[in-house]
Amino acid sequence: MNGTTVHRIARDAALQFPAVTVDQPFGPDSDVFKVKGRMFMFLAELDGEPIVNLKAEPEDSSALRQAHPEVTPGYHMNKRHWITVTGGDTITGGLVGELVLDSYRLVVEKLPRHARPVDPETFGTTTPAR
Repeated sequence: MNGTTVHRIARDAALQFPAVTVDQPFGPDSDVFKVKGRMFMFLAELDGEPIVNLKAEPEDSSALRQAHPEVTPGYHMNKRHWITVTGGDTITGGLVGELVLDSYRLVVEKLPRHARPVDPETFGTTTPAR
């Protein structure tokens, strides 16, 4: 999958989630996706290649980097809590959608309960957790 497709899939997934806003605080060449004012995704280009920065659990990001050469520590972000995804042979649309959902839920989880637009434990799952 190429980087342009990764961008499109990530954007389309994020825009389906409740309370998502998009702005361009770093200029017109990058989009920052936020939930209730907190960033969960950043779309930009690095050396002419589309990149997607996403929040991730440190254990998950390590496993992802080992499994996918297109997943690297977050560009210009905390390397422990953020990953960068580029296009490549091991990246699928399903993986991109899952990573965007995980990033969104991680950020929502840190919001005060009264400000959460969804329950981060059950949002995006087919059966609610019990």
